[in-house]
Amino acid sequence: MRSLITLLLGILGDFTLEGRQNVPARGPLLVVANHFHFLDPVVLIRGTRWPLEFVGGAQTPNAPAALRWTTGFWGYIPTYRGTGSRMTLKASQTILAQNGVLAIFPEGGSWAQVLRPARPGTAFLATQMNTQILPVGIDGVVDFFQKLKSGKRPKVCLRVGKPFGPFTNLASDRPSRDELSEIGDTIMQHIAALIPPERRGYYSSDPGVREAARGTEVYPWSDRPEA
Repeated sequence: MRSLITLLLGILGDFTLEGRQNVPARGPLLVVANHFHFLDPVVLIRGTRWPLEFVGGAQTPNAPAALRWTTGFWGYIPTYRGTGSRMTLKASQTILAQNGVLAIFPEGGSWAQVLRPARPGTAFLATQMNTQILPVGIDGVVDFFQKLKSGKRPKVCLRVGKPFGPFTNLASDRPSRDELSEIGDTIMQHIAALIPPERRGYYSSDPGVREAARGTEVYPWSDRPEA
């Protein structure tokens, strides 16, 4: 899969990797990134070299039906969004306990093209496993297919920040929702620094950008969990 992805991205697009020096040689590691498009996991796979497994939605409503079957060819832990799945948490902890590398999109889905608040699952996992977190910014895939149709070669960039964490200075072994929100904001701020200013949405320093992103923070599965 990685070889095929490398070949296709090399033919169709112009891929660059920034911050290679920040990539740890091995796990345990929690990789976090923005999620604006169904191609985001593909770009993460292209830019990494260690075995990489994903936490993702059991349903992929924003991906073409013809491509949904491909998740079965890669390490993938499905989670039913809006349910707080114990199975997902246990499987994720098992990977990290074996010094694995786990990728997760803290926003919980790709229903918008600007940065939104993190769901609590990523922060909770980070506190339970005391693992380092590697922030990644993905840029250039939102209009990937539009550029191809217009005859242009899309530029896709993967920017890797410096690892941070683990989060250990907590009041108890079971962090509160406020503590998880604070950790989630910290995670998203690291990601925001790695993507273009106009995409930072909820985490932008520009009031106009934040105002334009109003409403995108609403979680689609907050009152109707995936079946």
